[in-house]
Amino acid sequence: MITDTHTHLYVEEFDKDRAEVVARGLSAGITRHFLPSIDSTYTQAMIALESKYPDHIYLMMGLHPTYVKPDTVVTELNHVRGMLAKRSFKAIGEIGIDLYWDKSTLELQRQAFAEQIKLAKQYNLPIVIHCREAFSEIFDVLEEENHPQLRGIFHCFTGDLAQAKRAISYNMKLGIGGVVTFKNGGIDKFLNQIPLRHLVLETDAPYLAPVPYRGKRNESVYLSEVIDKLALIFDLPKEEIIEQTTKNASEIFNCL
Repeated sequence: MITDTHTHLYVEEFDKDRAEVVARGLSAGITRHFLPSIDSTYTQAMIALESKYPDHIYLMMGLHPTYVKPDTVVTELNHVRGMLAKRSFKAIGEIGIDLYWDKSTLELQRQAFAEQIKLAKQYNLPIVIHCREAFSEIFDVLEEENHPQLRGIFHCFTGDLAQAKRAISYNMKLGIGGVVTFKNGGIDKFLNQIPLRHLVLETDAPYLAPVPYRGKRNESVYLSEVIDKLALIFDLPKEEIIEQTTKNASEIFNCL
């Protein structure tokens, strides 16, 4: 059993062949797909997908930082609160701070991130963090909101060894996907210094496809390339990579 802890299967890029994509993943042993939220416009598509594959699709709820906008943030956060009150989710995500696309909304992103961490603590759910060019800002918020029950995943981790260790200190796993296969990705240089118990597998499909599919639409079946790379980095059998990362995901999402 392989777990894809981060896939946007509900987005438009999969509209023409979504069933085939899921079938390919299931045939490859990827039996659990965790879907992070983006904003309210995708909620119904996520729920529909969960209804179609109730044994394989698990949902998160949250507001993606690049969708934190002055004119909609109040409405969007109210939607998150309303959905959490209405039904169960496996995590709050993806949430965080992204300074690659828009630095002008930093303070608003910080506030939205902190508010959603508070919701995670209220509902005893893990958080799934989106961090792009914002490690220090993310760590500042985590320090303010730190709590023994706080846990989660640094999605698409792209930091250095020191940042990896600091993320882990907040009870976060590191989400490892296609970037680990990139020639200049960087994380492959130090990952063997991080115990495997701190890592989970992800695709971020349809984005960040691993080598040799880089530049193409990503999907869960390509996790095989990530597993192969981790087996080389840790000098372990692929089966051990799969077993440990699956266990790690189960612990974070409380799906034992």
